[in-house]
Amino acid sequence: MTYRHRRRKVLSVLAGIPMIAATLLVGGMQPGSQAQAAGVPPAFAQGFSEIVKAVTPAVVNIAVTGGGEGRREGRRQLPPGGPFGGPPPGPGDEPPGMEPPGGPGGPPGPPGGGPHRPEQSAGSGVILDPNGYIVTNNHVVEGATQITVTLSDRREFPAKIIGTDPKTDLAIIKIEAKDLASMKWADYDELHVGDLVLAVGSPFGLSSTVTLGIISALGRGNVGIADYEDFIQTDAAINPGNSGGALVNMEGKLIGINTAIFSRTGGSEGIGFAIPSSIATDIVESLTKTGKVVRGWMGVAIQEITPALAKSFKLPEQRKGVLISDVNENGPSHSAGMRRGDVVIAFNGKEVQSVSQLRNLVARMGVGKDADIKILREGKEQILKVKVAERPSDEVLAKREPGPAAPQTETVKPPDNVLASLRVQMLDAAMQSQLNIPAKTSGVVVSSVEAGSAAESAGLQRGDVIQEVNHEVVKSLEEYQKASAKVKKDEMVVLLLSRQGNNLFVAVNPK
Repeated sequence: MTYRHRRRKVLSVLAGIPMIAATLLVGGMQPGSQAQAAGVPPAFAQGFSEIVKAVTPAVVNIAVTGGGEGRREGRRQLPPGGPFGGPPPGPGDEPPGMEPPGGPGGPPGPPGGGPHRPEQSAGSGVILDPNGYIVTNNHVVEGATQITVTLSDRREFPAKIIGTDPKTDLAIIKIEAKDLASMKWADYDELHVGDLVLAVGSPFGLSSTVTLGIISALGRGNVGIADYEDFIQTDAAINPGNSGGALVNMEGKLIGINTAIFSRTGGSEGIGFAIPSSIATDIVESLTKTGKVVRGWMGVAIQEITPALAKSFKLPEQRKGVLISDVNENGPSHSAGMRRGDVVIAFNGKEVQSVSQLRNLVARMGVGKDADIKILREGKEQILKVKVAERPSDEVLAKREPGPAAPQTETVKPPDNVLASLRVQMLDAAMQSQLNIPAKTSGVVVSSVEAGSAAESAGLQRGDVIQEVNHEVVKSLEEYQKASAKVKKDEMVVLLLSRQGNNLFVAVNPK
């Protein structure tokens, strides 16, 4: 009873806040000194009509037939039905989670199982050039057989795809028109968390819709929307159909392209993501000029540094940077002398804070240019000069040589320490092929992990290949047994693993 009583009181207090705000903004308050005296931001006192008038003509509605919004593999399609995509999921439905803010599905076919109309969907786009070049999301136009662009003045034009980049979820399309209203990019470095922003697009097909919010966070990576992520997070309402629309600042400049929402209902829940101008400008320029994107490549695998890994590698407390978990023998970093276990702390003088940041910095680096990479190796800083190369295609990077032929399934007795919960066996040809492991990879493969163990808590899983134990190389069961036996009963151990062809370090702490 006490809890419910307190909850009602909290709700009552919160319910009064909008009324107070309304009194400040509407109840006799005029722009100028009175608004400033009351602490009301000038933008609120004066409204946003001038900004809206300037930017909405540059935001378009994109209708797609045969693909596009909500049809992308791996992205849950919003339920068809009414103008708001139908009712939210029932108790037995899986919540959508991370959704592209896409339009509802096309209309259902006629009753009786007759022919169905082609699937249609809708999104948004932003005119960047008066001659008809428009930026949108790749998932809006992906697989499209027909694209129709509707301007804010209701004129319609067929559009063609100039270039797409699935790795950032951006695309450029073009219409044959002249003297169009267009938008300029904002300087990303001038953005701050808390800045007011407007989201402009066509949610649910309602063109030229504007919503207000703030920048909730900057530099959001590891969201799982695209390969290259550095998102602006906003609480401005972004709904189905907003994909590809504009996120603008109070100067009416384009700070990002709205691309996804986090939602359990399919509608806005105050967590939206936009591709920032810092990423989009280079991609858009490359797609417009050449129809493709060329990215820089260092030839390394990188991972975040956890507190346990920092302790293992004897890094200073509060040290920023990312850990090198593998170096491609054919890549530029190998030639420059970079090693597995190095920690990258700066790239061309810019402090490295995260994996996504370093990945984006390298990708934007001009191919053939030298980059100064500051690393920490065995507690000492040094600078390596790496000539950035062009990133090979995914197909080239995924190529694996056939594995060795002699199968071995011998197992070893588990040690009396934190690794006791693991069962391992020698890596044979069948497993090597199944786990997508290069032929040169050697070690022992994890056949099982005890449920509830420290190893399971650390993330170890069946199929991981252990290549090092506390930085000691393991190439056989015998070497694994010797290395693991050196670990004390209550001691933390750091393993170098190969998982699905990628190397990573994992620290296992005893309970």
